[in-house]
Amino acid sequence: MFVTWRALAHSESCFGAETLETKGTSPSRTVPRREKTSLPHQTPITVLALGGNAILQRNQEGTFEEQYENVRFTATQIATLVEQGLRIVIVHGNGPQIGATVIRHEMGRTKVPPLPLHACGAETQGFLGYIIQQSLQDELSKRRTSKAVATVVTQVLVEQNDPAFQHPSKPIGPFYTREQRDALLQERRDLVIEEDSGRGYRRFVPSPDPKAVIEDEAIRVLVDEESVVIACGGGGVPVIRQGNQLKGVEAVIDKDLAAERLATSIHAENLVILTDVQGVYVNYGKKDQQLLSKISRHELEMYAKKGSFAAGSMGPKVEAAIRFLRNGGKRSVIASLGDLERAIKGSTGTQVTN
Repeated sequence: MFVTWRALAHSESCFGAETLETKGTSPSRTVPRREKTSLPHQTPITVLALGGNAILQRNQEGTFEEQYENVRFTATQIATLVEQGLRIVIVHGNGPQIGATVIRHEMGRTKVPPLPLHACGAETQGFLGYIIQQSLQDELSKRRTSKAVATVVTQVLVEQNDPAFQHPSKPIGPFYTREQRDALLQERRDLVIEEDSGRGYRRFVPSPDPKAVIEDEAIRVLVDEESVVIACGGGGVPVIRQGNQLKGVEAVIDKDLAAERLATSIHAENLVILTDVQGVYVNYGKKDQQLLSKISRHELEMYAKKGSFAAGSMGPKVEAAIRFLRNGGKRSVIASLGDLERAIKGSTGTQVTN
């Protein structure tokens, strides 16, 4: 099943006076939260945020066959959780895929007009959602487990005045020579193309903070019907609100922060962030590196304030884990994809509680 759902406004009856913190330690930026008492009491919901290694391994070319095979391996682990009765929502990254999509549009621009970045994000949500849901459906059928699997093309609300729009920091797409950069900037003066780590020039785009998941009501309905839902792919399509309408913007959203927004808004109990390392380390890569196995939110916040986690890798994962617990979640987990079942049971990875 493939689902699109556009919700331009939420009914006031769905929200209570409670608000959610979304950035830092200050509650100054808030979004509405649904009344928990209005929700059916069923098996707790677990949101899984899949890292890039769930879809594309290092040193792979990125063919469809490679990505499909990687997803099939991931699907076997998720199917085990579904078989055990867990209610699962899947969020996935799209970093390599959106870069490849941008390349395709750039190379084809002499034949057909290229699509804007937010539309490229929607493209990758559809493509990756398709292979994840098909792989999971096949695995569940093999196990004679009757569960619907649905992909929701998801929009995520950001603020038009987010400072990130003034400071594009996320590199996407192909590398360019200086000559190619100059030619592109002649055509589109709105682009930011800068040198990236000595490897050439790349386009940089904003990465604003996610504020709300537009389709959260639709996703919750599907989850309450015992469907496995794939949503917020690649962090979701970033949109701003202009009056009573939504408009896509040229940006990308961190998928772990978007997973927290979704997990909080549908009242998930667990947020499990999967990556290619065992968990959260302090002094990572050094002789005295230490895995933080069981830790409180307050302790993790102290490490984060000291700058212990890199902004481009573990930093957003830790921030998402902290926000989820601050906003009422029960447990955040950061663990290796290969240890998914054990991580859910609490026996591996970094287990964070209040």
